[in-house]
Amino acid sequence: MAPHAETDAGPANGGGHFNTNGSAAINSSAGRPKFKVNSPNVVYSDTEIRSKYTYRTTTVTVGENGTLEVTPQETVYDFKVDTRIPKLGVMLVGWGGNNGTTVTAGIIANRRGLVWETRNGKQAANYYGSVVMGSTLKLGTDAKTREDVNIPFHDVLPMVHPNDIVIGGWDISRMNLADAMDRAKVLEPTLKALVRKEMAEMVPLPSIYYPDFIAANQEDRADNLIPGSKACMAHVEQIRKDIREFKAANNLDKVIVQWTANTERYADIIAGVNDTAENLLKAIENGHEEVSPSTMFAVACILEGAPFINGSPQNTFVPGAIELAEKHGAFIGGDDFKSGQTKMKSALVDFLINAGIKLTSIASYNHLGNNDGKNLSEHKQFRSKEISKSNVVDDMVAANTVLYGKDEHPDHVVVIKYIPAVGDSKRAMDEYHAEIFLGGHQTISMSNICEDSLLASPLIIDLVVIAELMTRIKWRLHSDDSQSAKGYKSFHSVLSVLSYMLKAPLTPPGTPVVNALAKQRAALANIFRACVGLEPESDMTLEHKLF
Repeated sequence: MAPHAETDAGPANGGGHFNTNGSAAINSSAGRPKFKVNSPNVVYSDTEIRSKYTYRTTTVTVGENGTLEVTPQETVYDFKVDTRIPKLGVMLVGWGGNNGTTVTAGIIANRRGLVWETRNGKQAANYYGSVVMGSTLKLGTDAKTREDVNIPFHDVLPMVHPNDIVIGGWDISRMNLADAMDRAKVLEPTLKALVRKEMAEMVPLPSIYYPDFIAANQEDRADNLIPGSKACMAHVEQIRKDIREFKAANNLDKVIVQWTANTERYADIIAGVNDTAENLLKAIENGHEEVSPSTMFAVACILEGAPFINGSPQNTFVPGAIELAEKHGAFIGGDDFKSGQTKMKSALVDFLINAGIKLTSIASYNHLGNNDGKNLSEHKQFRSKEISKSNVVDDMVAANTVLYGKDEHPDHVVVIKYIPAVGDSKRAMDEYHAEIFLGGHQTISMSNICEDSLLASPLIIDLVVIAELMTRIKWRLHSDDSQSAKGYKSFHSVLSVLSYMLKAPLTPPGTPVVNALAKQRAALANIFRACVGLEPESDMTLEHKLF
């Protein structure tokens, strides 16, 4: 059957359309809260939600004889959320790659309400795999039935709808997105036919290419380059110019930039080069060869005031880049999309250790055939991925001092091989070996076959939508003058709230890294609940236990 099925998504799906230049345009509207909190601590206006929130935590003091003194603490904060939803654009570095073409086609398909034929029957566009669009959050308990009331995560606070996002970006390949979509071999031919016209009009902007940072086997793609093969301030200014022009051409309020290009090798941290903000800028001006392309994009975005998210495992955010972001109050987040095997690992390890089972070894094997796998076939690039996939259990192990001594840690091995025949369908095989009661052992073997880009693309959407929302949230220590604008600040430049979607979560200097999946999800949900004056959702269910 010819791939002709198409419906008008209508206002419920965002009402977006395409400009003649191939960019997606939107109809912006003010955000309207989906529910009202009846509390004197919450005030609504046409443009804001203001709340007073009591944050409760516990401090522990260790005495000289090892005794623990535990003290409950309360801190009162004011939150302020701008409910006006902006016209948002996202610029992807590596737009012509598997992830870039897949997320672009997916947004087009959802915006147009497309339905296409597959060998298993008709398939309608959806946002499955997105926390923001595909999951729910418990709002509370029904006053009459005592049953849980759950709402879409997207309705907790006014958020940008993915259908309304304008997409653009850069790539070292000049191939238009329709041809790049064919090269990626991810989507059904019937779907590709439906979105081909729009995507053929989309051509990535030239990008920067420093051959030493990615595998040599990527050279044949590099035909769309900004002149120059090492860091220079002209590259930073060109990226900033591209962002400004994209924003102006599409009449956007905000632009967020996300790296979804090839994995780079780790950059060496060198004193006097990338250890401070000042030194990093000087290193760029002097053309130092240890400044990576992804760090260049990060610096350009920080200076331009555009949030930048790193979706690959390299150390884009060298100390100088983090300091630069802090100085400019710019948002950054990373590293490495957490889609398949690592997400399963962070959930399963958390379960085993919390169950009192002593995990002693983890062996993870992957093979994949997409361009990411091809790039990772070189050792320096693989090493970046190995680091991001290996550290995901550290905080869970450190939290259980009953099972693990001070320097004790499970053996953890990660192997990745490039097998072209499997394409974007990544094979992941894991073995978890654990010690149980009285010297017994438990071994769990898991096989995970996942279509890599179809898992990663919804994460790109989540990261963009949540990062944008964080630009509209401000908070402060409670002030008696609730209407005063004094003292309000944004969250720290390093958006650790994005951790749920990232393998190697970047956190503010000196703060702990949380990899446990349930904790990451709870942090995300509870911060948003605080913004509307709601307590963290308790699973005690005491209302059901006393009659």
